[in-house]
Amino acid sequence: MARRLFVKKLFSWSKMVFALAFFSIFPFLGLSRGEKTPEIPENKPMKWTLREMAARKIHHGVGFFRSPFGSAGARGPWNFLAWKLFSENQFRQFYDLERISPVTINRETIQKRNGLSITFVKHSCVMINDKGSHIYIDPIFFNLSFFFTDFTPLKTDPKEMPKADLVLVTHGHYDHLDRKTLETFEKDATVLTPLGYADIFEELGMSRHRQMDWFETFTQGDREITLLPCKHWTMRNPLIGPNRSLWGAYLIKTASGPTVFVSGDTAYFEGFREIGEEFDIDVAILSLGAYEPRWFMSDSHMNPAETVQAFRDLGAKYLIITHWGTFRLGDEPVWFPPVQIQEELEKQGLSGCYVPLNHGETFFVPQRSA
Repeated sequence: MARRLFVKKLFSWSKMVFALAFFSIFPFLGLSRGEKTPEIPENKPMKWTLREMAARKIHHGVGFFRSPFGSAGARGPWNFLAWKLFSENQFRQFYDLERISPVTINRETIQKRNGLSITFVKHSCVMINDKGSHIYIDPIFFNLSFFFTDFTPLKTDPKEMPKADLVLVTHGHYDHLDRKTLETFEKDATVLTPLGYADIFEELGMSRHRQMDWFETFTQGDREITLLPCKHWTMRNPLIGPNRSLWGAYLIKTASGPTVFVSGDTAYFEGFREIGEEFDIDVAILSLGAYEPRWFMSDSHMNPAETVQAFRDLGAKYLIITHWGTFRLGDEPVWFPPVQIQEELEKQGLSGCYVPLNHGETFFVPQRSA
């Protein structure tokens, strides 16, 4: 009986391994070509500033990119199998409380207000309305595949979503760069990505695509968008290998006035403090999800305590979390992140900074005082 259960479990998770090979969204595979990353030891001061690292291009390899902040995402297939087959899941008892909650986007409510607004669409997708221009970040309107449950299906017809004027992609994992969603946008949308995604947007016919390296800035009228470093990795094809494209965070100086920081997927790293010292940030949008178990996820994603520390380091006025509620990519149930972040913020006396956005809800950002 025990053997039969083991075989059944092995078969079940073999399907997930297949899905993993197709979607490449978990920490899975290390560097290839035998290249060694020049790492900065964890918990020690960085040798260079972030700008110096970018200028020296130490995140550039030969035909690939690398993390200068430690072993970001360096997990092999056996680690993945150990997690899924042999690691104890202490959160399974909470899965029965997960609920499917369809998402409706109220276009009229968003567009009738002046100033800056941020709408949490689903997963890591947010839409920023900046003086009538709609900026989509990591847009995804659909499910990844039948291997995953979409707990926040978009009820609003994608054709009824506000037109995408500007699209920002943080990295190439399939839950952040979704071709099916991008195909719903008009071809004249301006797209910003880190380096290495030209072929995808050429195939999509989106010719207004700008690739950026760390600390490069795109200017559009009164709006400035800078790609910043973060501690992550990327992969779209396991046969080619990881990190053939770059990843990053975005600093958006909006035309409306406030400044928005978008972390993208990232582990905690010392660079948050430096970013907070250089930029005056109003809203920090931080990814919080797929953080358990820590032994597997800590090099790729922050947990609630680390997210609060990152928020402190950034010195932002408001905190919004994304990357939760839509797909269960870690052990924690999809509803855990907002509960645990509120508990952590309360411990540190920061609960007043938290903007508790559910999917489909909008935050109207207060104007900066003169």
